[in-house]
Amino acid sequence: MSQVEQFDTLILGSGQGGKLLAWHLGRSGQRVAVVERQWVGGSCPAVACLPSKNEIWSARVAHLARHAADFGATTGPVAIDMAKVRERKRGMVEREAAFHVQAYESSGAELVMGVGRFVGPKTVEVQLNDGGTRTLSGRQVVVNVGTHAAIPDVPGLRAAEPLTHIGALDLDRAPSHLIVLGGGYIGVEMAQAYVRFGSHVTIIERSTRLMAREDADVGAEMLRILRAEGIDVVLDARTVSVEGRSGTQVRVVVRTPSGDRTLDGSDILVAAGRVPNTASIGLEHAGIQLDERGYIRVNDRLQTSAPDVWAIGEVAGSPQFTHVSVDDFRIVRDNLAGGNRGTGDRLIPYTLFTDPPLARVGLSESDAQRQGIAVRVATLPMNNVLRTEATDETQGFMKVLVSANDDRILGFTMIGSEAGEVMAAMQTAMLADLPYQKLRDAVISHLTVAEGLGALLSRVPERTGE
Repeated sequence: MSQVEQFDTLILGSGQGGKLLAWHLGRSGQRVAVVERQWVGGSCPAVACLPSKNEIWSARVAHLARHAADFGATTGPVAIDMAKVRERKRGMVEREAAFHVQAYESSGAELVMGVGRFVGPKTVEVQLNDGGTRTLSGRQVVVNVGTHAAIPDVPGLRAAEPLTHIGALDLDRAPSHLIVLGGGYIGVEMAQAYVRFGSHVTIIERSTRLMAREDADVGAEMLRILRAEGIDVVLDARTVSVEGRSGTQVRVVVRTPSGDRTLDGSDILVAAGRVPNTASIGLEHAGIQLDERGYIRVNDRLQTSAPDVWAIGEVAGSPQFTHVSVDDFRIVRDNLAGGNRGTGDRLIPYTLFTDPPLARVGLSESDAQRQGIAVRVATLPMNNVLRTEATDETQGFMKVLVSANDDRILGFTMIGSEAGEVMAAMQTAMLADLPYQKLRDAVISHLTVAEGLGALLSRVPERTGE
């Protein structure tokens, strides 16, 4: 083992929360090292959040171009140049990488590119990408190694070399027939993007409905939207076997209640969940315990079982969103400074970047039922929002959950234009514990999508006995 180098803080993984902590501590005068095996800045700017939204936007432009005549714009045939789509995405990734390198240099935190593995308490041996090894130790250590795409144990699937979201976002062609295993968030986003790029797309989903974590009405509306664009969705289907190789020809056999079905495609994309990157990094040598799912076990302060060792982001079992990792950073930052912040009281939103997008914050109806929370529910079709009459974006609906015992807003779901932006207004009201009437009676600018909140909240039933 090489000579041990001492740091104030050692961070394994340069994802969102880890890099923000490194820059903060570096600017505060600490000696900080960040070990990153591949992507400067983590997966979000390199192969996940930003690249996916970049290509989804290209797909939306293609979709709008094909439908330009509906708005009075005469165009010729629309062709997709996937090499140009990829070039645009890669240009953005390169700009992001350069920004991150500059941020490390200006903060004073050291970025160490290599594969890190714990060899003792708070001590990591790094196999450097350019050769050689370094052994680094920190007075305090933060683990921020994230997750990777799960590959289900299906005969022939691994041998088929399937795409994950990483490969799907780096194609210079549109597959003739893309078969997507999984009807969750990633699968649905990628399916819609590629059907708009010109691929025939089939989604295979084990559950009896699409997006099984959402309420039934949400899944049903998203299913209707996708099928209207020509996506074949096979529900209640278990993948039995895969033959061939993705990129040339694949054959997928699925079992459904009505019998087996064989699908022939050109490419297969696996979007069947995530696995924590905790295997083979020597956590047992550092006294860092895992939970039953393989994630690092933490308390609500994000402390691990090992003294002075913290975990941030997806590897800590936090919800798998970049904005949650940002909040993890704030929690660890403040706790390292003597504070007492935790994860228990945070209100986490999310947005699915389909077209129209899906956004949710707080409780769903199924959450409320499972937790025994009495709620009042109101819904509003998006075609009742005047803005959508002007833009022809009439698909979807808004839904709000209000406590049955008082007037607090407990949850909001929306499928519709600008859903993520509208949700932020509702989230603000929830954070402020405003009674729903305050937002219902607010003077909201006309003609905006958020104006629909007034109409939605006007539909909330009165409390029993009032």
